[in-house]
Amino acid sequence: MKKIVIIAAVVLAIFAFLYFDGASLLTLENLKARQSEIDGWYHTHPLGVIAIFSLIYVALTAFSVPGAAVLTLAAGAIFGLVVGTVLVSFASTIGATLAFLGSRYVLRDPVQKRFGNRLEPINNGIKRDGAFYLFSLRLVPVFPFFVINLLMGLTPIRARTFFWVSQAGMLLGTIVYVNAGTQLARIDSLGDIASPGLLASFAALGLLPWVGKWLLSGIRRRRVYARWEKPRKFDRNLIVIGAGSAGLVSSFIAATVRAKVTLVEASKMGGDCLNTGCVPSKALIKSARIAEHMRHADTYGLKGSEPQFDFKAVMQRVHDVIATVEPHDSVERYTALGVDVVKGYARIVDPWTVDIVREDGRAQRLTSRAIVIAAGAEPIVPPLPGLELSGYVTSDTLWETFAKLDEMPRRIAVLGGGPIGCELAQAFARLGAEVNLVQRRKRLLPREDEDVAELARLALAASGVSVLVDHRAVRVETASGERHLVVEHAGAERALAFDALIIAIGRKARLSGYGLEELGIDTAQTVVTDDYLATIYPNIYAAGDVAGPYQFTHAAAHQAWYASVNALFGQVRRFKADYRVIPWTTFINPEVARVGLNEQEARAKAIVHEVTVFPLHELDRAIAESATEGFVKVLTPPGKDRILGVTIVGEHAGELLAEYVLAMKHGLGLGKIMGTIHTYPTLAEANKYAAGEWKKKHAPERLLRLIEHYHTWRRR
Repeated sequence: MKKIVIIAAVVLAIFAFLYFDGASLLTLENLKARQSEIDGWYHTHPLGVIAIFSLIYVALTAFSVPGAAVLTLAAGAIFGLVVGTVLVSFASTIGATLAFLGSRYVLRDPVQKRFGNRLEPINNGIKRDGAFYLFSLRLVPVFPFFVINLLMGLTPIRARTFFWVSQAGMLLGTIVYVNAGTQLARIDSLGDIASPGLLASFAALGLLPWVGKWLLSGIRRRRVYARWEKPRKFDRNLIVIGAGSAGLVSSFIAATVRAKVTLVEASKMGGDCLNTGCVPSKALIKSARIAEHMRHADTYGLKGSEPQFDFKAVMQRVHDVIATVEPHDSVERYTALGVDVVKGYARIVDPWTVDIVREDGRAQRLTSRAIVIAAGAEPIVPPLPGLELSGYVTSDTLWETFAKLDEMPRRIAVLGGGPIGCELAQAFARLGAEVNLVQRRKRLLPREDEDVAELARLALAASGVSVLVDHRAVRVETASGERHLVVEHAGAERALAFDALIIAIGRKARLSGYGLEELGIDTAQTVVTDDYLATIYPNIYAAGDVAGPYQFTHAAAHQAWYASVNALFGQVRRFKADYRVIPWTTFINPEVARVGLNEQEARAKAIVHEVTVFPLHELDRAIAESATEGFVKVLTPPGKDRILGVTIVGEHAGELLAEYVLAMKHGLGLGKIMGTIHTYPTLAEANKYAAGEWKKKHAPERLLRLIEHYHTWRRR
């Protein structure tokens, strides 16, 4: 109701202004004609004239009615330079703030809800530099002030900041116009005041805040480097620490642009993904899936049988896969590409210097213009009583440990219900192990929607996993050669016997041993960076798991582009890391793949959305494959086909997601996907049918009724 009153008041004020021809009163000619009359009123009733003038000025600016420039001249003509400047300065700022508050109250919420994702970069920029933007706009009279008032009301800038920055920014222009008003007789038009030269001067003044900000940034840079002595020349353009995904991509880019780059790796080339993560786990998952198909071959009209296998051979295949992929990330390949690869431990001793203890024990010191930290992450091991004596393995160590076993552990306990824990639990259960999956939270995959988590739980249970959600690990007990993981649920304890315990509760950034603490680089949970992936030292960058916020190989490679390009060319131009379209997949069966928002995130961010779901049991190819579990779920703004996020659960969901990743990256809506020919019969048709479901919900019913009448007429 209050919003309606405000809108009605604004409309009424504008209508009254037009109806009573207010524009003819607020002209230079009328002001000149009535100047002596107004002067007489002022000398007779000075306070009354000041009050009436101030109220009129506030009302004009608050209701965004034109005429402020003439009133400013009138202030100079009537009150003189000092009094006129004070009156106009406060009246204009109060009126602008009222317009700002009105816009904020009436328009901000619906605008933010409708364009929330698109406005996020603007909102972040205003939160960070809003005062600078506003001050620059106020200094340049070319921008209509009423537009600035209304648009700023839609942003998160604080009202107090808006008031004082507006007053300061408009002061110079106010003085110019009020001073011009003291010589009203000489002015024939407003153009006599706002000459091109004057406007250019104001535009130059508008750059002053940014020049000041640049100077302050330079001072801060000098201050952060103050205690270090910069080398006169450098051995390298870039040193990269860590040869995982982020490190490999960073060094590859540097070598490609002919920079002299050294890549330092203490362990194996390829990092966690190749050696202990993505590659070995997917190799194991494939073997487990084949075993499951053999067990349930009757689904396809064949005779099912319990798979017989040599566990040592299964693990050997995993290591064979690693060995096959290994040359892609090898020392030899990167050396051939132009990268100086050093096997050893690196420690940053100052912002430009890295000490390396090489694999052969020799010490080496290198200086570099820039450094990229890409040290990766490691498994989190909880401080669980008895754990150290339990012989536990992590997602990093199980591959070497299990490769030494002749038989698969019969009873496996997996601690952690995130993507890693779910993948390993299902794989080992399908290979025939008795698997207990212990999850502290109330559901698996807590970052996904509840319906997705429930499908994951059912899938794991169907594979033979005993899923224990809302169970807290208490301790590990060892007695009489038996090991037990003791868990607590609803106040009662339960002991789970195991032959192998896999810790998979998450991963943390590798932060120690690189000299970061001595440099004063913040390492709370990850290496803290700015939007450009730079640390407090503008020449030291971080990328990948060590920087966060995502722990995906592809996200690390994505960040590496920004880190390396900014490190090498930041003095010319820097690029902000873009996380708007980051996909990921959990490789259980059925797979869970997502990009952008899901329902729980949209609700948490108060983003208005609608949900379109296409179930895979309606897809011909899924029916033919007996793979009908799952769905395609798309989030869009109400009534629009712009894609906010997609979750796919089903066979090959990770591959199916790529079409939506491309669409979101390049601003293509569901209409474009629906208008694209998809091969029949393929699983990819699910994307087209999901778009069709959205279109069906938004069919133009009125137009369709008219067409129906047309066809009826045609039959007569």
